[in-house]
Amino acid sequence: MSVIATIDQLEAIYGHPGESSTVKVADRITPSYRTMIEKSPFAALATSGPEGLDCSPRGDLPGFVRIHDEKTLIMPDRRGNNRIDSLRNIVRDPRVALLFLIPGSGNTLRVNGRAQVSVDPQLLASLAMQGKAPRTAIIIAIDEIYFQCARAIVRSDLWNPDKRADPMTLPTPGQILAEMSDNRVGGDEYDREWPERARQTMW
Repeated sequence: MSVIATIDQLEAIYGHPGESSTVKVADRITPSYRTMIEKSPFAALATSGPEGLDCSPRGDLPGFVRIHDEKTLIMPDRRGNNRIDSLRNIVRDPRVALLFLIPGSGNTLRVNGRAQVSVDPQLLASLAMQGKAPRTAIIIAIDEIYFQCARAIVRSDLWNPDKRADPMTLPTPGQILAEMSDNRVGGDEYDREWPERARQTMW
């Protein structure tokens, strides 16, 4: 197997990016990028820590990542599995990356920056949903922001409803948990109870 070991080897294969790949990069939120953030209900958050890398899904109503100013984003940490992998990483290494998706759009938005975890009471109260404030909020200082062209979304046909996987062909969370725990947790009961548990703990 031939492995690339240097940047020169990479550039010999790929060359250098064209102007359309570089002129789109900004160090602040432009009007166009503001619109994309406000329309997005989902983002993947990548972090790094001593144990390695983590990438976690983040989703809420469109615009759930608040634009504080042209250099700062605020993301509520909504209820989840309490692993807090992303938060553990941010506390020790502030570097983060975000990838925003907008259903129906091929273009995505990428943000690289540095984050802090805030417990400011007024901030958390302002992020409440259905009367429930998040326990923390992630404040992201933007280093660079730019859109990614639609090729990946087009190739994957991601938004085509006819290409959706049949849930019956996939393992359920209960099945996975039972398999991984020798049936100590999970199973059919877990799957039956999950929709109501999720409804009651959404925020």
